[in-house]
Amino acid sequence: MTAAASARSFVTPRRAGLHVVVVTLMALAVGAAGVPAHAEDREFLWGVSSSGFQSEGASPDSNWSRYAASARHEPVGTAVDFRHRYREDIARAADLGAEVYRVSVEWARIQPAPGHWDETELGYYDDVIAAIREFGMTPMITLDHWVYPGWIADRGGWAYPGMVDAWLAHADAVAARYAGNGTLWVTVNEPSAYVWQEVSNGGLAAGEAPMMFDRLVEAHRGAYETIHRYDPRAQVTSNAAYIPGAAPYLDTWFLDRVRDRLDFVGVDYYYGVTPDNLTAVNAAIERPYAVTPHPAGLYDALMDYTRRFPGMPLYVVENGMPTADGAPRADGWTRSRHLQEHVTQMVRAIADGAPVFGYNYWSITDNYEWGSYEPRFGLYTVDVRTDPALTRRPTDGVDAYREIITETRVR
Repeated sequence: MTAAASARSFVTPRRAGLHVVVVTLMALAVGAAGVPAHAEDREFLWGVSSSGFQSEGASPDSNWSRYAASARHEPVGTAVDFRHRYREDIARAADLGAEVYRVSVEWARIQPAPGHWDETELGYYDDVIAAIREFGMTPMITLDHWVYPGWIADRGGWAYPGMVDAWLAHADAVAARYAGNGTLWVTVNEPSAYVWQEVSNGGLAAGEAPMMFDRLVEAHRGAYETIHRYDPRAQVTSNAAYIPGAAPYLDTWFLDRVRDRLDFVGVDYYYGVTPDNLTAVNAAIERPYAVTPHPAGLYDALMDYTRRFPGMPLYVVENGMPTADGAPRADGWTRSRHLQEHVTQMVRAIADGAPVFGYNYWSITDNYEWGSYEPRFGLYTVDVRTDPALTRRPTDGVDAYREIITETRVR
């Protein structure tokens, strides 16, 4: 279980452009075609987020290993080699005082062929989850962080008629192994961004986007039931990427359709859009480090979900800021300032009634940002391009987050 939280007192979007395209895409595609506990009753949880394909390296055959090998993307290579260095990264998170460590159990890794479950790779995830618990943290497990096996890709990916059944077999295998003991669950990472990634990388035709949403909804609902069968007290979500103005529309495609199968709403917030800050357009041209942060947008996002999902607990599953290859940002923003100002806005939302019970920073280390190593979000920076040793070097965000975790009073 998590370590007891100390008394705290502190008062002091990565994919926005993609989602603008998603809104347009969905409009075109349409034309073409348990009672959750109250957040006040919970211990507030501080955590870090990561994902398998982005950090593990030694990538098995999957949709994304194929995308990464295409001319439009930088090769994934070793990533930051979490596959062999997980204990040191988990230890770094524990040293911050983190209470939650988010990972994904990669379907492509544990089921490399139909009907074949790789016990060696399942043993690897056994060790990862055990290490998270050994260091006093709770695992948050993502079932699908945009990656599926190559044999599924050969059958059409999400267009494959047997996709949901195959996906739920993976969900059952993972839930049977890791449910219980407080494990937190994310079924599908950012569904609208997932659909966009599949369309933009050629894994899905644009006109099939509504079908993929339908199947993601079916998969989530089935996984929710499966996880609760193994652990009736489980807490399950799907994290939504919050895009100002577009979020209520995007949520009609997925989140609104599964609200009766959510124990909390997972919120991912990176960028805001205001009349005097339109820099989010840079995310659409692969320059996310040129987007000026808008901390007040996190407050707006949390209050929006408080209104639209009354009584539903909230958890900030992802929040972070990129730099370009680790260089200082041209706008002067630092990771420590970003953390402090976003946490301040989260605390403000809680004071105004938002039932938030957790916050994860994305991410503990730099990683493969879905096609490139240039955007760096890590508390620890790793120069994958030029450092064969993959040395973890602390940014100013490390001390800032440690202080936030130690000192912040959230209720």
